[in-house]
Order: sequence, then structure tokens, then C-alpha cells
Amino acid sequence: MRLAVLGLSIVALCSCFVVRFASPLQSQTSDKRPTNALQANSLCAKDEHIIFSCAVKRTAKLPAKIVSLCASRDLDKERGYLQYRFGLPGKVELEFPKGRQSTQQQFRYSHYFRYQVDLTEIGFNIDGYEYQIFDDYNGEEKPSISSQGVSVTAPGKPREVSLTCASKPKADYSTLPDVLPHDQEVLLH
Repeated sequence: MRLAVLGLSIVALCSCFVVRFASPLQSQTSDKRPTNALQANSLCAKDEHIIFSCAVKRTAKLPAKIVSLCASRDLDKERGYLQYRFGLPGKVELEFPKGRQSTQQQFRYSHYFRYQVDLTEIGFNIDGYEYQIFDDYNGEEKPSISSQGVSVTAPGKPREVSLTCASKPKADYSTLPDVLPHDQEVLLH
């Protein structure tokens, strides 16, 4: 009985965030790029650098979607842009930020590494909703645990909803330590 109630609670909470992902910002986003101009399994254009991209696991309330963090090829502290995109090729439901000026200050980067543990998070905030792209590996657990995706925490809510990748994401964080503000506190909770 408790498991059934817990399962229904999780489905209800997920559906709230699905609506948050799609509805309010859907009308604000129009993706004019032709789908053949995108890199495979990504919402990043062929002339952009993929920082992170994966298809998230399908749920009862959410069909498979793609989470991508895209950057211009010239991204550094002063130039270029970084954008989070969520949706499908030809139908991006959420793009953050909308503009491409000074985007680096709107994201936070965290990385913690030690023997058999590697935790990476890229965070940002939209209207009080806290987003975390995560890429976690814990080899100290038996069997080892590897998890990637995006989590969202609603304003005033203690619990987050996580959308995990259906398979290993394409990821390259090599430019981020020199570009984004660091947020070590995130990984030490």
C-alpha cells in the first residue's frame, strides 16, 4: 500500500514538472532550425559544441525527450554563449537563456573528483525553479553507480524530480572550469 501511494505521489510530482517543462515556456520558444542542421541525438546545431546531451528515459507521463547543453565554438569567459535546451528536434520546449549575451554568468559549475567518485553538476535557475544537469559516478558502491540527467526543484519544495538519461550521454566539460563560476557547495550537501 505504501509503495502504491509513493508511486502515485512520484507520478503526480513528475507530471507537475512535465507541465512546467512544456507549458509555460513552450510558447516562448520557437525552434526555427531545420532538424538536419542538428547534431545526432542532440538539440545542438552542427556549428555548436555539445557540453552535455542525452535522451531522457520515457515515463508514463513524459515521452522521450532530449536534454542538451550547447555552447558556441568560441565559448570563453568573455565571448560566446551557453544554452540549455529541452524537447525534440524541431520542437524545443525550453531554451535557457533566450538571449546569447553574457550567458556564462547564468550557469554554475561544480566538479568533485576522488578515487572512484566523480560528480559533475551544471546548475541554473528559471523563475525560482532550480535545474541541475548531473553526471555522477560512484565506484565505491557495489555494483558501481553511474547516473546522468537533469533534476528540477520547484520553489519552496524540498524534493526534486530527476529525469535520467536513457543511455550514456555525450559530454565534454573540459571548457567549463575556465568559463563558469564554480559552485563547490552544491556537491558537498
